[in-house]
Amino acid sequence: MKKAVVLIGHGGIPSDFPADKVGRLKALEAQRQRMGTPVTPEEHGLDHEIRTWPRTPKNDPFCFGVRAIAAKLAPQLPETKLVLAYNEFCGPSIEQAVEMLVSEGFEQIKLLTTMFTPGGVHSEFEIPKIVRQLQVKYPNASIEYPWPFNLDHVAHFLAAQIVDTIPQISSPLLAQTPGA
Repeated sequence: MKKAVVLIGHGGIPSDFPADKVGRLKALEAQRQRMGTPVTPEEHGLDHEIRTWPRTPKNDPFCFGVRAIAAKLAPQLPETKLVLAYNEFCGPSIEQAVEMLVSEGFEQIKLLTTMFTPGGVHSEFEIPKIVRQLQVKYPNASIEYPWPFNLDHVAHFLAAQIVDTIPQISSPLLAQTPGA
């Protein structure tokens, strides 16, 4: 069975993308959400334009930060293809990434977000809605979203970061965890 992971970053607005177009896109999104209407051609066009805008470390350091995480994560997932997707403002979208994987014959796809905190609208509401739509669209693929994250794992990750960067601080959490 071909397995893949889609690492989802939030997505950022490139610093050199025209501000008036960002404002218009956000206004159209807010109007659509308020009225419960479908995406308009104008909104679709602006979304496509911002997602395909040329990215550099200077104009979108967040995009390159997610790419750096992916480069560190990929070797830890042997026999699993890792691809990137973004919730908004950057491409590919979650839907585009999954469509590409399904077209390449991947049967087991896990979606993993970089947004750790419970209560976020993207991780708790938007991504699960997208997953449900993708599961209907691709019934022969197993598309899963392991959310919410285990908060013990998140706390361990954060404690390890503190201990790594401030050696005089220790963590009982890390002392209890094998391999820390």
